[in-house]
Amino acid sequence: MQLPPFQTLVDRHAAELHRFLVALVGIPDADDCLQETLMAALRTYPGLTDASNLRAWLFTIAQRKATDAVRRSRRRPTVALDGHDSPVDPHDMTDEALWRAVRGLPPRQRAAVVHRFVFDLAYRQIGERLGCTEVAARRSVHDGLASLRRVVDR
Repeated sequence: MQLPPFQTLVDRHAAELHRFLVALVGIPDADDCLQETLMAALRTYPGLTDASNLRAWLFTIAQRKATDAVRRSRRRPTVALDGHDSPVDPHDMTDEALWRAVRGLPPRQRAAVVHRFVFDLAYRQIGERLGCTEVAARRSVHDGLASLRRVVDR
């Protein structure tokens, strides 16, 4: 199977990848993650031997770049208020607070929740993108939602 020109792949998937990354890492870091994703993809693209699911391949790279970004952000020192960390206030659960809670999930749960509720994908499709079974995708979404409920119910 012949690979399409890389620009065609970018044109077809960049907007959706960007939305995915915004959900995973937030607006400030999404552009950088998208750029890192596309650069990594471009470096390995000529050597690909299987072009059957290039979209899933791109999302796998994007998920890994998002995980790296979240790990980097966790290494940065946080500012404590009055000697206490600032947890999400469930009574003031703004969209940004909810997305902060989503970004705090483990990588697989975070990606599964975003695929399910941002892209409205079926569990089979989520499994394909995450490289796991439909059952494992369903479990990742379930576990991610359970963690988010604990944050909201605080």
